[in-house]
Amino acid sequence: MFLFSFSASPRLRVETFVEMATVNLAYGKSEIAFDYDEPQFEILAKETNLAALSDVEINAALDDPIDSETLENIVEAGDSVLIVVPDATRKAATGQIVNLLVRRLIATGVAPFDIRIIFATGIHRPVTEEEKRELLTPFIAQRIRTIEHNSRDLMRLAGLESNQFVDFGTTKRGTPIELNRALVEHDKIILIGGVNFHYFAGFGGGRKLICPGLASEKTVNATHQLIFDCEQKTRRAGVEVGRLAGNPVHEEFLEIVEKINPAFAINTIVDEAGNAARVFAGNWKTAHERACEFYAENFSIEIAEKRPLVVVSSGGSALDLNLIQAHKALEMASHACADGGTIVWLAQCVDRLGRNDFLDWFAAENSQELAGNLCAKFQVNGQTAWSLMEKAERFKIHLISDLPAETVKKMRLVPAENLSDAFSKIDGNLNGYILPFGAKFLPTINS
Repeated sequence: MFLFSFSASPRLRVETFVEMATVNLAYGKSEIAFDYDEPQFEILAKETNLAALSDVEINAALDDPIDSETLENIVEAGDSVLIVVPDATRKAATGQIVNLLVRRLIATGVAPFDIRIIFATGIHRPVTEEEKRELLTPFIAQRIRTIEHNSRDLMRLAGLESNQFVDFGTTKRGTPIELNRALVEHDKIILIGGVNFHYFAGFGGGRKLICPGLASEKTVNATHQLIFDCEQKTRRAGVEVGRLAGNPVHEEFLEIVEKINPAFAINTIVDEAGNAARVFAGNWKTAHERACEFYAENFSIEIAEKRPLVVVSSGGSALDLNLIQAHKALEMASHACADGGTIVWLAQCVDRLGRNDFLDWFAAENSQELAGNLCAKFQVNGQTAWSLMEKAERFKIHLISDLPAETVKKMRLVPAENLSDAFSKIDGNLNGYILPFGAKFLPTINS
């Protein structure tokens, strides 16, 4: 039987005579303490020796870019510069990086009114004013103009010609390329993004700041259709976490971003607090690839076997802001859980599901029917719904969240109020893994 206790706030403890270990699992902006018996569980995390970089260290990385001239040799006095940054669902040490970048641009001769920042929201909701201050720091948010991206152009919705997007034709695969007009209205484009694992694009950051980050809904849908093989009713070959080569989604993103050819990119790998711990700056393509190589090498964890029980935290705010974002942690858990096993998933989801229409997909009887609906009328959130339902069919998933119980049940998941509630329904003899950092680490079977 299980020999552990659980605590949140207030702390709840079941006394045992076994010496327990404790791991704190992030949940929104708080933590839930999980006391467990070490022989029964193995924590899938490792020491990466990453420490927060100082401004001096970050500037040193900018002074020695990868496959690129320095910013001072790229940007000229009088240039207009567009800085592309992620939204609130991504951690990239944006505030620190933007502050340093803006200072360098001004020192180069760029006027503050010629610097603009655009949030790569893709099809996500807009960034709130509070989030802008948190992401950029109040100093930058008050002094540098920010631009909103809306993948659904209001002019187009009214039946008029788009005034937000520029048409760049199509890719070799036939994907329409429509990108935010701001990308052609500035002399230089600079990308800032965090690199981590991504469940279908291989890795986040880099080219994703432009597509899907600043693409139209039409382009986003077309690129994301490459995720799914409608003949096999499953993910397309090559579409997987931690893979760039041969990944059709990544390759499509690259071809689209080449139309813009950003002048410079700053890729960050952050520590647990969200501070920049590594910076790979320079060429928008190769600097990102270098960051991905580093991330894969340092954040993959080999396991001898999959186990019947996995406990996973989505990583706390803002990684569990909504269910669609939190799903990335569930993807990682599925790599460590044996088929037919049990997953206990912590994801607060203060923004609920992330899309008002997300729950509609679960009217399907099973994942095969959902796949058919998806292929008949593709939508980006539909493939996430399929991925979630497919996992719910392979595993029994207990979800600890702020979501209504009925909503959780409609997604084929088991609602749980807390860890004690979840574990009261689980076989006490199961051995398992604990993933305390959500999608940060990728479990891989020893070859």
